[in-house]
Amino acid sequence: MLLAIDCGNTNTVFSIWDGVKFLGTWRTSTEWQRTADQYFVWLTSLMQFQKVEVKIDAVIISSTVPRVVFNLRVLADRYYNCRPLVVGKPDCVLPVPPRVDAGTQVGPDRLVNTAGAFDRHGGNLIVVDFGTATTFDVVEDDGAYVGGIIAPGVNTSLEALHSAAAALPHVDVSRPQRVVGTNTVACMQSGIFWGYIGLVREICARIKAERAEAGRGTMRIIGTGGLASLFGTADVLFDRIEDDLTMHGLTVIHKFNKDQ
Repeated sequence: MLLAIDCGNTNTVFSIWDGVKFLGTWRTSTEWQRTADQYFVWLTSLMQFQKVEVKIDAVIISSTVPRVVFNLRVLADRYYNCRPLVVGKPDCVLPVPPRVDAGTQVGPDRLVNTAGAFDRHGGNLIVVDFGTATTFDVVEDDGAYVGGIIAPGVNTSLEALHSAAAALPHVDVSRPQRVVGTNTVACMQSGIFWGYIGLVREICARIKAERAEAGRGTMRIIGTGGLASLFGTADVLFDRIEDDLTMHGLTVIHKFNKDQ
């Protein structure tokens, strides 16, 4: 049974994959100080609570926080008696290597999203991931990651606005009833919501135009991340929304390495 771990800047997600479906998915805040023992107690308790009784014998990790990886490696070795695959490390082979500038290190989350999106939808894609950063990944016809864009994340922008302007409160991300707000909270929600709608639409349009000039075919846009569904309600931004794209990508990469 495979334990797939996606460690982002804000949250870390654990999913158990039986080869056909995910049996359970749990998340916790990302903290580099958390020990392997703490991870094990937390995860075991949740598995018992949801009556997920399995024997984990393989682990794959994607992490944008390098300091967390050590304790996750210890978790795999100490409690599951296996050496984990870590995306981005030399012993973890990708189905198709990225094609970027020499010496460039591509974020593991972007490589995993690329693998998952290509497996489900084929190539010529734009993957928009709403995380701590909002990323746009271009997936080539053969499944290679060939570049993208990084913009500030939605919640990151809200936190920066709240921190920099003493009079502005912290607000939740939601779709406002009207574009023009009549109070401070409504004004901020409208700026964030419709501002990111415009950001996604414009960046995707420019990617498509640039790729068309290079003779590429029609591109499809895949949305993922916690806020993809919210932004997908306001406009026809995405051809598909995949909530579990990153975790699926981890299973794809694990299977590819297992079959080597």
